[in-house]
Amino acid sequence: MFETEHHTLLPLLLLPSLLSLLLFLILLKRRNRKTRFNLPPGKSGWPFLGETIGYLKPYTATTLGDFMQQHVSKYGKIYRSNLFGEPTIVSADAGLNRFILQNEGRLFECSYPRSIGGILGKWSMLVLVGDMHRDMRSISLNFLSHARLRTILLKDVERHTLFVLDSWQQNSIFSAQDEAKKFTFNLMAKHIMSMDPGEEETEQLKKEYVTFMKGVVSAPLNLPGTAYHKALQSRATILKFIERKMEERKLDIKEEDQEEEEVKTEDEAEMSKSDHVRKQRTDDDLLGWVLKHSNLSTEQILDLILSLLFAGHETSSVAIALAIFFLQACPKAVEELREEHLEIARAKKELGESELNWDDYKKMDFTQCVINETLRLGNVVRFLHRKALKDVRYKGYDIPSGWKVLPVISAVHLDNSRYDQPNLFNPWRWQQVNKKFLSLTIEN
Repeated sequence: MFETEHHTLLPLLLLPSLLSLLLFLILLKRRNRKTRFNLPPGKSGWPFLGETIGYLKPYTATTLGDFMQQHVSKYGKIYRSNLFGEPTIVSADAGLNRFILQNEGRLFECSYPRSIGGILGKWSMLVLVGDMHRDMRSISLNFLSHARLRTILLKDVERHTLFVLDSWQQNSIFSAQDEAKKFTFNLMAKHIMSMDPGEEETEQLKKEYVTFMKGVVSAPLNLPGTAYHKALQSRATILKFIERKMEERKLDIKEEDQEEEEVKTEDEAEMSKSDHVRKQRTDDDLLGWVLKHSNLSTEQILDLILSLLFAGHETSSVAIALAIFFLQACPKAVEELREEHLEIARAKKELGESELNWDDYKKMDFTQCVINETLRLGNVVRFLHRKALKDVRYKGYDIPSGWKVLPVISAVHLDNSRYDQPNLFNPWRWQQVNKKFLSLTIEN
């Protein structure tokens, strides 16, 4: 009996020793790492959580937030932490940020949290790395060619802008952010899947997309009732919708190919109006273009379409809303913008023209200054997720292979050593600035 009890108690007696040994090995590993590497100053915070909660605490777009202010003040522009469950190097240094982006694919690669890939899809450009990322990016850029921007996209931007403006009632109150989201969603839906604003299927897709977006920026808790769980459900609904559009488009392409064979023996001018619309649709939206000009699988196309709808809609709508916010407090800028646009309108009236063209766009110098300043002060993209592929040394500090690296773009935008009165909305600063001095986000 004594032996039985002894054998039963033995694992319990050994457990504290094993835990102590494990803790010792972890601490030894950390000490050896610190000895081997000259890591930037900083701290790891709580076990598992690190300092993630403090880092993600909401703050206004035109500031760095308390967390960044305190850490930069205490440790400098390059410091270490533990964020998103990983040891992390945080950079508020313009030189290091540029170095990271310039060495994308060689020394660093995208490394977003797994929850982002889970909701955007494993083939999303946001989470892909290496050759597949370059292939997806190349497909998107080939579709958005310079010629297309000049001849099609610019006209549609004007058309969708007028659609939103015409929906406003006299002396009514509305949300600038909601209207900006309506405009950018309609524009992206048109160019991705030839969907027209105001139609029932467009509005239904928009409703699902709003639910989806709430989950992208929420805690990744896949439990009934949570925003993340609802977003996953909306994602499934959106993908079914896109897949149905894909099948319709494949039929259009098949019929178009058959008609091209027939037209070889007939007069092309006799092509019916519906045939012309079908051909135009398979050429003029991303879905048709990808089906005709790539070898992507159905899953890859679905994730590509969803990720581009996300990327094109979200950042653009936030930038537009921020521009309106900044301009309402700067009447001088509004007046200069109005005069620049009226001058273009007067010149077009003299020529008997009405629609904007590429030459008009290139004349909007002060408008571009307003855009630059909105992106700088508004910090639409505050930081990026990257991972070191190799051991890297920068300014005497080591960045170990496998560590997460966060280039904080907003810290550069609000650096008073780079910008005079950085917290002030001043679009005129871009009229004198050396173009080589442009911030990373605006350059890219």
